[in-house]
Amino acid sequence: MKKLLGVLMIGLLTACASTTEQSADVEDRAIGANGGAGDASALDSGSPDFHPLQDPNSILSQRSVYYDYDSYSVKNEYRELVMSHARYLRDNANSKVLLQGNTDDRGSREYNLALGQRRADGVKSMMTLSGARDAQVESVSLGEEKPSAVGHDESSWSQNRRTDIIYRGE
Repeated sequence: MKKLLGVLMIGLLTACASTTEQSADVEDRAIGANGGAGDASALDSGSPDFHPLQDPNSILSQRSVYYDYDSYSVKNEYRELVMSHARYLRDNANSKVLLQGNTDDRGSREYNLALGQRRADGVKSMMTLSGARDAQVESVSLGEEKPSAVGHDESSWSQNRRTDIIYRGE
């Protein structure tokens, strides 16, 4: 019985030692300025030269959520974008974002400031529910003050109804 127990103990110790040796060969994939490690899907974009936030092939390089007229609901087509940024924030605790809610120039200034805030807060809520910490995400409204397109037609207005995701330090 003692001999069997001894053989089992040696086998257990050998298994633990081989696991330790294997983990020593793992590549360190810490990223840039904030020192956190991103998830593998964000880092494995096929181009090792780009940080995932700047890689044009990464969803994280997309930084705007667009809305229908007089709406602050995040459209289904932007949910994966918002959740990807939330996962990035979750995995990179030192990263922080500023969400800027914007509107087109129709409506009063007060109404547009309130609508822009609801847009930014909606994205913030989705991010925090998807893993980002509340302290990592700040939401503000710019109302109609920072248009990305100048014009008084639907094409211009649709580009101005947005929430921009801006990472601190970029």
